[in-house]
Amino acid sequence: MNQLYGERAVITGAASGLGRALALVLAGKGWKIGIADVNDAGSRETLELVERAGGSGEVFHADVSKPESVKEMADHFYSKWKAVDILVNNAGIAISGVIGDIPLENWKRIVDINFWGVLYGCHEFIPRMKAQGGGYILNIASAAGLLSMTNMGPYNVTKAAVISLSESLKVEMAPLNIGITVACPMFFNTNLVKDMKHTDPWETEFANAAFQYSRISSDEVARRIIKAVEKGKLYVVPMLSGKVFWANKRLSPSLYYHLMAFMHKHGWLRAMSLKIARWGLV
Repeated sequence: MNQLYGERAVITGAASGLGRALALVLAGKGWKIGIADVNDAGSRETLELVERAGGSGEVFHADVSKPESVKEMADHFYSKWKAVDILVNNAGIAISGVIGDIPLENWKRIVDINFWGVLYGCHEFIPRMKAQGGGYILNIASAAGLLSMTNMGPYNVTKAAVISLSESLKVEMAPLNIGITVACPMFFNTNLVKDMKHTDPWETEFANAAFQYSRISSDEVARRIIKAVEKGKLYVVPMLSGKVFWANKRLSPSLYYHLMAFMHKHGWLRAMSLKIARWGLV
């Protein structure tokens, strides 16, 4: 059963990467797209691509780390469109490193964007969706939030929080006819790595390899996510490798982390992780 009704979507972080890809998938279905980002030039490029793909929309400058900016975004689109059928909380950044080495200001920045930005979106749009009789919220998390990958503490923590928030919303929103999906992709080629902050050059080497050798495009990831939304799924892990790693963790969480810790203690984990990245399996 198709759970995705209507034709109006607001997507944060839509100036590039997965946000842009999701906008184009919906544009191909004739949707109207609210392209929200701090990168106005990139947002205008996305709008041009949306129009070429058969959709329409407009650009809105929004900084999701600021609650007043997210409120202005919600007010704007509800004032113009009267309703929003799907909110995509996609905007995010990446910060990696060893806990204790990462500056606290970097922790604050990633929490402000990756977690609070999602929560602000839910906080502002849920009451409006309730008033309009329903809607859909798609939160973009990451497989990092499921697997707690090494040297990625800030990213892991914020994405795990988004997953937990989505799980809470799945139950709470059921009586309100508001659907919830949380997407947990592995690595694929986006602009996320360009602005990534790190404390160790190995982290950048790993991230570059993971993005460079990924076997799946952002367009395909976006198509798989929207397909899962249409089916009303709570979780979508678009890559087979993510599903395998997640299944192993769920089978025996203690064994999973004991094994990772053992490999890291003996200096094997980094080499193995880099090799797996170069095989296109992360």
